[in-house]
Amino acid sequence: MPDLAVLAVFIPTFFFVSITPGMCMTLAMTLGMSIGVKRTLWMMLGELVGVAIVAVAAVLGVASVMLNYPQIFQGLKWLGGLYLIYIGINMWRAKGKMAQIDGQAINTRRLSLMSQGFITAIANPKGWAFMISLLPPFITVDKPVAPQLLVLLAVIMVTESLSMLAYASGGKSLRIFLSKGDNIRWMNRIAGSLMMLVGVWLALE
Repeated sequence: MPDLAVLAVFIPTFFFVSITPGMCMTLAMTLGMSIGVKRTLWMMLGELVGVAIVAVAAVLGVASVMLNYPQIFQGLKWLGGLYLIYIGINMWRAKGKMAQIDGQAINTRRLSLMSQGFITAIANPKGWAFMISLLPPFITVDKPVAPQLLVLLAVIMVTESLSMLAYASGGKSLRIFLSKGDNIRWMNRIAGSLMMLVGVWLALE
């Protein structure tokens, strides 16, 4: 496992990067506001799986393949971005009720929520850049890589989970405030706008 001195530097470094507003945190806040924290946990699960894959790929050098074939990465970003924009548009079109698609509550299916989180994490260029630049220096080459990577991944998973929970809880509080009176439509429009913003951000970043 990494030295204690390495962990003492890595933990606060990753915490401040994780808690900084980004695509995944904005998505957590948006879903927390529109469908609640409990359902948003499924998106978080997908996001954590995506982040773990990006972290492992960065350490094992698979990221270099993505850099050599940017068209694959670009296509994934556009697909993910368009999907999130589609969700945002449907939220905008909802009138006076919780955003729906074909009469069903929007994006509450577990697989759909997990895929949103997974795609956003995998197609986030800043996430790749961060993992590629930050993780390798914390790996000591003269020690077994697997135990070090497992410890660093554990730190990443815990930190990322706490950050997303904080953002999703903030979104839920905003939802309660906006739900008073006849403000559901505004809640849907704010959530939809944020979702479309994340989609555009993902596609164009």
